[in-house]
Amino acid sequence: MRRILVTGQGGQLATGLAESLPAAGFEALLVGQPDFEFDNPETVRAAFASLKPDAVVNCAAWTAVDAAEDDEAGAFRANALGPALLGALSAEAGIPLIQISTDYVYDGLKGAPYREDDLPNPRSTYGRTKLAGEWAALAANPQTVVMRTAWVFSPVGKNFVKTMLALGASRPELKVVADQWGHPTAAPDLADAIAGVLARVRETGWREDYRGVFHAVAAGGTNWHAFAEAIFAASGGPVPKVLPITTPEYPTKATRPVDGRLETAKLAGVFGVVLPSWQDGLARVMATLKAG
Repeated sequence: MRRILVTGQGGQLATGLAESLPAAGFEALLVGQPDFEFDNPETVRAAFASLKPDAVVNCAAWTAVDAAEDDEAGAFRANALGPALLGALSAEAGIPLIQISTDYVYDGLKGAPYREDDLPNPRSTYGRTKLAGEWAALAANPQTVVMRTAWVFSPVGKNFVKTMLALGASRPELKVVADQWGHPTAAPDLADAIAGVLARVRETGWREDYRGVFHAVAAGGTNWHAFAEAIFAASGGPVPKVLPITTPEYPTKATRPVDGRLETAKLAGVFGVVLPSWQDGLARVMATLKAG
């Protein structure tokens, strides 16, 4: 296994994989819009046929959570029909598919970290369509690894870290939700974890226990308010006053999981992969931002 097809070129995770995969001895074949477009399935088939990958990592998705509430059909095409097509193509080629998913498949009401065998109950269009994508990929290709992650941030693209830094540079005071819990996960760390999964598959060949759902998030959980304070503490720049507020004080069109914390022991047990703490991930991303 050498050639890895990575969808979602230009996105946070695909950008991370462009570095993590070569470092692990793989060749990263990045594809993205408009040359690779789930709304135009022929472009997907053509790219697949011409690149002849040995495995696929699907990072492409509709990730605009609130906008998805107004266009469920569009989100479904990207988040469910896209993985279904990749599952079929990769199964036909006899190669593994890693499908990236989300903590939004849960309602966040358990009150404790979720295990992979806990029942999903998405409360948003985004969560429903991503769960449908998991099912579609698993149904299409027996060599499918679903990796659920959360709160992804990186030095590129739109994310919470970059938003906070931009707002903090211009405002003396910010209000940030303090009653939603999860795992801020640095895209470079997640990319390293995916490369680690692929390296294990390359080493052992496909095994039946590789198939299924795995949680892949940074070690440790926190809330958005505490994460914002950590961002400013690490920034070396302006430090605004960060006021904690409740979810009802910051209404959004889509419902977020109140507590999306995830257990990650299965990923460690099966693949030997453990992500660093979210604090270490933040330090890694901040170092890149400062250097850039």
